[in-house]
Amino acid sequence: MMDRLAGHIHPALALRRAIQLSEKGKVAEAFPLMATAARAGVPEAEYRVARCYLEGLGVPSSRLEGTRWLRRAAERGNADAQALLAALYASGLAEDEDNAGSNSSESLFAAQSSREPDFEMALQFARKAAEAGSANGQAILGYILSKGPQAIRDLEAAHGWYEKSAAAGCPEGRLGLALSLVRRRQPEQRARIARELRCAADAGLPTAIYLLAVLTEHGMGVPVDLEEAEQLYQLAAEKGFAAAQFRLGLSLIEGRLSRQDPAAGEAWMRRAALAGNPDAAYRIGELYVKRPQPDYAEAAAWYRRAAEAGHQAAARALASLYLSGNGVAQDTVEGTRWLRAAANGGSQASQVDLANLVLEGAGDIDDSVNVAEWFGATASSGDAIAAFNLGLCFAEGVGVRKDQELAAKWMRRAAEGMPQAQYMYARMLQDGRGMQADQKQARLWFERAANGGMVDAQVALAEMLYNGRGGERSPFAAAHLFKQAAAAGHPGAMFAIGALYEAGQGLSLDRKMAQKWFKAAAERGHAHAQLMLGRYLFKGIAGEYHTATGRIWLERAAAQGLDDASDELAGVRD
Repeated sequence: MMDRLAGHIHPALALRRAIQLSEKGKVAEAFPLMATAARAGVPEAEYRVARCYLEGLGVPSSRLEGTRWLRRAAERGNADAQALLAALYASGLAEDEDNAGSNSSESLFAAQSSREPDFEMALQFARKAAEAGSANGQAILGYILSKGPQAIRDLEAAHGWYEKSAAAGCPEGRLGLALSLVRRRQPEQRARIARELRCAADAGLPTAIYLLAVLTEHGMGVPVDLEEAEQLYQLAAEKGFAAAQFRLGLSLIEGRLSRQDPAAGEAWMRRAALAGNPDAAYRIGELYVKRPQPDYAEAAAWYRRAAEAGHQAAARALASLYLSGNGVAQDTVEGTRWLRAAANGGSQASQVDLANLVLEGAGDIDDSVNVAEWFGATASSGDAIAAFNLGLCFAEGVGVRKDQELAAKWMRRAAEGMPQAQYMYARMLQDGRGMQADQKQARLWFERAANGGMVDAQVALAEMLYNGRGGERSPFAAAHLFKQAAAAGHPGAMFAIGALYEAGQGLSLDRKMAQKWFKAAAERGHAHAQLMLGRYLFKGIAGEYHTATGRIWLERAAAQGLDDASDELAGVRD
């Protein structure tokens, strides 16, 4: 009865009693008294009523009512209300009556949703709160001036307001000041950055805890302490900070910090992914792919989650699953769509993949044009890989008019630092495509590519050395290169070694060794090697007669279209 009477006697008494009840946790009893004082125009009461509506304390949650009461308190000069209202506008959470759609019956059942930030309104109320001495308002004003639209940004002014807020002991001000100091890129300020972050972290701010963990892990402004870094990541992760959950999960999986626990790491990674961290979702997908028994269907679900959030590597991985039909129904159109998304996002690897699809006839006209434009823009800045791919575009007419001269021009640029381009340029010189044929120069470029470890270039150079094209003939040097390429699994090189042993050129005449190398190449599908192995076994050239096996190898060579093999089989039947 006294509580009900207090609301009628005087608003100040009602507010005082409401505060007492709130401090005892009796918010449902406190709210009617608080509302009485608020309706009487007491700014402090209006602010507290707004907080009740925003937080759902003693009354159903309502951003519309919360914003309305905050505005009333703010317009009466309540600095706390001004600061909180500014924060709502800056985060797109303010719900004004004129845009709430309260006259529509549909709005009665619609969930409250975030709007676009209104930085102009946020700036107006934050400045009032800051100039009134509110440390929170000063921190919010610093945020708006540093993160708002370009038209209102003022990093120096933001730094000043963060300084004032931090000096007043505001944790958000300390965090803002630390970030402002980071932007200034002054190594001598690292210790101060760490101090400000620690103060903000001690107040429980998840962002500050996470950033302090990063500094502690890498020894920036504080000594390296991997155990403490892990504890800080854990603390921030337990507060729901997705970036900390991801870093903690990654460190536990890989054992980067003080311990390794893959199961716990994967659990934290999942929490981060479900909280919207695309890097975590991509990593979960990778874990499913790399297991002893891959689960591509599960991987696809996680890749999709990350790709839909704009993760380029995830989009490329998801495209690969669609193109190969692993874990999802094979769908070239869908695969191309995700590859295009990654390529449009700037992923050079995806641009190359998309270019290869276009060369195979997939994609559409726009893809061809985009591929050429991507490579053209990057190649002009000196990128060798882009120059190589642009050369391929001109050589094949992908997105541009086919032009062998331009293909040779860009391939020549790429050839300065890229073995694959050196090989392609040598082939163009050898064939006279886009320029006059020059066997000597072709041989030099094949040599550069071969020295760079390119197996096809080793074989091409070996052939030129053996035949004496473009320079002096050297069967011994050719044999050495063929052996290098054969060791890397090149079937053509294996066949060539067999031929050298058979002819006694560059290698000692040895029919058994010739048969051995013909067999190695034949087993890898080399048609001419299959023909030679069939002859050797059928005729016993190396002293080993196996007519049935020889016939099998001749049939395999004939199946690949070798007329000589067909003729020999016909002779055998006769």
